[in-house]
Amino acid sequence: MNKNYFSVCFLSFFFLFLFMMLNFFFMLYFIMNNMVLFLEWEIISFNSLSVVMSILLDWMSLLFMMFVSLISSVVIYYSKSYMSSELNLVRFIVLVLLFVFSMILLIISPNMISILLGWDGLGLVSYCLVIYYQNLKSYNAGMLTVLSNRVGDVLILMVICWMMNYGSWNYVFYLEFMKNDYCMIYVSFMVILAAMTKSAQIPFSSWLPAAMAAPTPVSALVHSSTLVTAGVYLLIRFNSLLVETLFFKLLLLVSSLTMFMAGISANYEFDLKKIIALSTLSQLGLMMSILSMGLPLLAFFHLLTHAMFKALLFMCAGVIIHLMNDMQDIRFMGGISIYIPMTCLCMNISNMALCGIPFLAGFYSKDLILEMLSFSNFNFLIFFLYYVSTGLTMFYSMRLVMYLMINDYNLLSIYNLYDEDFVMIKSMLVLLLMSVISGSMLMWLIFYYPYMIYLPFNLKFMVIYLSLIGLLMGYVISNMSIYSLNKYLFTYNLSTFLCLMWFMPSLSTYGLSYYFLNFGQKLLKNIDFGWSEMYSGWGMFNIVKNYSIFYSIYQMNNFKIYLFSFILWIMIFLILMLF
Repeated sequence: MNKNYFSVCFLSFFFLFLFMMLNFFFMLYFIMNNMVLFLEWEIISFNSLSVVMSILLDWMSLLFMMFVSLISSVVIYYSKSYMSSELNLVRFIVLVLLFVFSMILLIISPNMISILLGWDGLGLVSYCLVIYYQNLKSYNAGMLTVLSNRVGDVLILMVICWMMNYGSWNYVFYLEFMKNDYCMIYVSFMVILAAMTKSAQIPFSSWLPAAMAAPTPVSALVHSSTLVTAGVYLLIRFNSLLVETLFFKLLLLVSSLTMFMAGISANYEFDLKKIIALSTLSQLGLMMSILSMGLPLLAFFHLLTHAMFKALLFMCAGVIIHLMNDMQDIRFMGGISIYIPMTCLCMNISNMALCGIPFLAGFYSKDLILEMLSFSNFNFLIFFLYYVSTGLTMFYSMRLVMYLMINDYNLLSIYNLYDEDFVMIKSMLVLLLMSVISGSMLMWLIFYYPYMIYLPFNLKFMVIYLSLIGLLMGYVISNMSIYSLNKYLFTYNLSTFLCLMWFMPSLSTYGLSYYFLNFGQKLLKNIDFGWSEMYSGWGMFNIVKNYSIFYSIYQMNNFKIYLFSFILWIMIFLILMLF
């Protein structure tokens, strides 16, 4: 690797790591003193016009910034090895840094304009990173990603227009006031819809698995822990405004369905990165739905713990994909725990954290969320979707473990798997530590007083029952022949429906464009190549051509008349000149 590239990687890593430490200590100080820092920087003041850049620093923004900078520093260090054969490594690192900068701008903004800047920056840089490997599949995935996110950008712009009514865009000041205002309905609707596009909830879900065309470090940073949680973060900030609205109740239903849909689709998927992407989608559904119940701190808690183990899971997947000769299909893998024990250790621990195995990071947030759900008075549908989705998480995690580590190796007869890429291992160990301790650490930081959740024995153990059922199902179904479950339980059509994310990728691509493209083709055929051609370009040419043919015949055959007409023309010309 070029020395220059190495120094860029190291500098970026060092800067972000220092930034993370700084955020950590500030965050502790802010929590201990219960502080909020609101900074306003007046960029320009002219007569009564003032353009002000405002920054809001409280424990929440500092904590989130700390996690973002930790993951991005580790990912950049990981990229030093993962992207070592890349010619334009500096371009990649610059894109990642731009992404981190956009994310930080979004986190610290109490102002809709600067939120739009960060939000749009995330969408744009995400597009650049998805199309990083320039081929048709990446291009299609990138277009789907950027156009889905564009809906959210437009909605944020509309929120900015609505907030013109209040005299300033600093929404932090108006949250209490807007509660009693009629216009609040529009603002809340648009904010929720914008968050649904960024966090890939049900009508917009198809872009998240498609975005796996990006390099794996990008998936670890962007599509697991930061970009997709921007929508959740926005809703946490707007929470006091939205909590009693009808849209939040609709969001609860939609996000629970997203969680369920992603859990089912992950069990049908064979692409390693797409399984992890669908798992991310499932957890996003969990965050959004617990937020809709009016528990923003729990959603924030799960957002942070999830970021840790999901980034680690993607990093392990990246190592495995490298060793498998860039093969992502899990049917070709198997038995790799013998050859790459360190990577498999990280993979298993992050998988266990995802499933909510006690005392790992995921357990603290997931268990608390499910107990608060049991504690609240929601109907059976939401209850069912939550618990079944938790069981499905265990199901696809077990299936992944079976395919990767327990079954036989299927790729090549001669293979060389090694676990000695120490740059990747070291970066993974940082996140491994965080995947183990971050849950309890955040529990002490975020919740100052203990919750007393008193439930009946069976309800308290419901999570464990479902996890065990999911574990058993995952084990049994991975050992079955491939189509047997579909043959005995489901019809072919139902399996197709469940496999293809409830037809969402098709609906959000062909479903939207088919009629317009079809209409365009008819216009082209009948108007452009039909009537307009006949009465303009080709038609005029045809008339002139026919006349010229007639005149040429006339000239050749009737020379006397031709000469006479020539004299006639000259006479007419002379008469006109005289008069």
